[in-house]
Amino acid sequence: MMNNNYTNFWNDIQVNNGVVDDDFVKPKVDHIALAGYRRAIANFVNIVTNRSDIKVRYQQNGDSYTDGKTVTIGSKIDEKNFDHVVGLALHEGSHILLSDFNFLRQLRQNTPAQILMEGEDLGFTRGQVVGHLKNMLNYVEDRRIDYYVFSTSPGYKGYYHAMYNKYFHSPTITRALKNNTFGNEPTLENYMNRIINFTNKESDLDALPDLRKIYRRIFTSVKHLDDMNGAFNVACDSLQMVYNNLKPLPDSSDMEQVGEGQGQGQGQGGQGQGGGQSKSDMLDQAAEQLKNGDYNGYQDTMDEIRATDWTKQVKANLSDQPISSKAESGFVDLTPQQAKTLNNALKRQKEFMNNQQKKVGRLTKKDASIVNAMEESGVTQVNVGSDVKQSNYRSYSKNFTGSTQVLFVKKITQQMVDDSVFPSLFQGGGSYYGGRTKDSVIIGKKLGTQLGKKLQVRSESRTLKNSRLDSGRIDKRLIAELGFGNSKVFSTTFVEQYNDAILHISVDASGSMSGDKWKNTMTAVVAICKAASMISGLDVVVSFRTTHYSGSRYSGQPLVAIGYDSRVDKFRKIENVWPNLYPGGTTPEGLCYEAIMKDFVPSTNNRDSYFLNFSDGQPMFGDGDFDYYGEEALQHTKKQVKEIIKKGISVMSYFIGDSDYDRSRNMDDFKTMYGKDAEFVDVTKVSSLAKTMNNLFLEKGK
Repeated sequence: MMNNNYTNFWNDIQVNNGVVDDDFVKPKVDHIALAGYRRAIANFVNIVTNRSDIKVRYQQNGDSYTDGKTVTIGSKIDEKNFDHVVGLALHEGSHILLSDFNFLRQLRQNTPAQILMEGEDLGFTRGQVVGHLKNMLNYVEDRRIDYYVFSTSPGYKGYYHAMYNKYFHSPTITRALKNNTFGNEPTLENYMNRIINFTNKESDLDALPDLRKIYRRIFTSVKHLDDMNGAFNVACDSLQMVYNNLKPLPDSSDMEQVGEGQGQGQGQGGQGQGGGQSKSDMLDQAAEQLKNGDYNGYQDTMDEIRATDWTKQVKANLSDQPISSKAESGFVDLTPQQAKTLNNALKRQKEFMNNQQKKVGRLTKKDASIVNAMEESGVTQVNVGSDVKQSNYRSYSKNFTGSTQVLFVKKITQQMVDDSVFPSLFQGGGSYYGGRTKDSVIIGKKLGTQLGKKLQVRSESRTLKNSRLDSGRIDKRLIAELGFGNSKVFSTTFVEQYNDAILHISVDASGSMSGDKWKNTMTAVVAICKAASMISGLDVVVSFRTTHYSGSRYSGQPLVAIGYDSRVDKFRKIENVWPNLYPGGTTPEGLCYEAIMKDFVPSTNNRDSYFLNFSDGQPMFGDGDFDYYGEEALQHTKKQVKEIIKKGISVMSYFIGDSDYDRSRNMDDFKTMYGKDAEFVDVTKVSSLAKTMNNLFLEKGK
């Protein structure tokens, strides 16, 4: 199960903690899990933002991080980091909902002249001042949108706490604040490092002049800010308080080439990475980029200028000073590794503020397509079989769960077929087996037209009129008899008709159904679906049962997939998709029924419900940890069939066998599972199908 408290509460993704056999090969990409994660995260984002148009997608090779409309997440997600990934997605989704990205793009024009003048007086260029204001605005805006979620969706706070713990409350940052690693010198870098970490419990609001005032200005305001313009005003006030406490920069003539000496500017991070280009040239370049609207280029240039090689900076502050001055400077002697770790933590914080968080894990185009197909098809995992007794030796396993999980595909899609998501079921229309299925679809469509004519009885109504009654409506034909003293001139009319109905057809798609069994079964199922399309008030749902394998022959999962639902699908879906279906795997009969039990439509006063099964016999499944065969499997399947009947659903089961031997060997077990109505029917003959199905339909007629 998930290790995160909030994940456990909200998430429906289940992790199998069973024994993994030696032959198991873990798939490189767990498409099912990723589909579940993305679906859960997207739901959270849509709920919190109350917008369904904000999409959540996985980062792919070659992607940019955001387009201002889509939340992008990394594919390296598991039970350990799920919570903070959710928090980050909610944070980004809230930005899309609440932040004015156009305002940010026009920040240079919106920057007050007073701030520009104060910054220039300190020795900063206008481009630098705009960069400082942007950083401050990003921080204030983050607090504004986070407070919005906290106040409107408090149930999601836990995910935000996980995000804050990763970026702002990490042990590295907490230790740096506690040990006063940032120092007490009023530099721009020190101010920003401490402001960014205001929410950390070790934050010292008296470490720098006016730091407490800045804290109060920000956190007393965010609760009342309605838009980014309000956040901008708070950011301006906060930056001015910072500027009021900074010393002017040295003259440019005293500055060395970037990368050549130890920079002494306000927070310029010591030695830069300019590759010989002067800082002045780089600042001119950044200003030109900003002027031309190349915001990304501007940010890259400014990041390069301001880049803090923390290891070198700490060494520079320590190596040339006596021990006493080290303490006075406020720096704590860090090892090179500690300094590097701290530098990376600060870098992640700044990336967060600039909405440039580095997401871990990229999907290939192929993997992304498969994940999308999984999600489009609504794949879920359903825990079943908890009451199935296992072999005695299994009970001694400490990892024994007594249950397994069924993959439930709520709708088979064309993309799922194209990507061959479940190869045990999708063989492809170009294959030999797929070609045979295509033939069955063509033949079944023709037979269905004939069958539909024989099942028209459900569309018929019968009118019964009773005359010469004491009450009712006057029968005009009897009015003349009133003159002869006959008072019984009334009549009543009664119209008898059938309820609307739904038929669920469950098809055994295990490997034993291959060959003529599959060909004949698919012909019959297609025929029934076609016939139903000709009859008003009769809907059909078709599901296929098989086993999905990933990794090894012992890593299978029962699989049940909805291949057709006339309530939402056109008949042409059968023509387009079903030629790609062919059987494979084992027969997890009752396990699949249990997995979709909630989806069976019960009978009511106004609707009749039927269940029709096509199968060749014995239920069987095993994954090295869960055994499903023999008497236990028979009884479990029988129990599930009884649950279906309890819903008022009439059950019919067709035994598909190649020979008399098949029938004699398995028919008794078949009737044990499905009841006395289970029978062998020649599914290739329209007359046989029509007879059994009319018997099934007519017994529920009203």
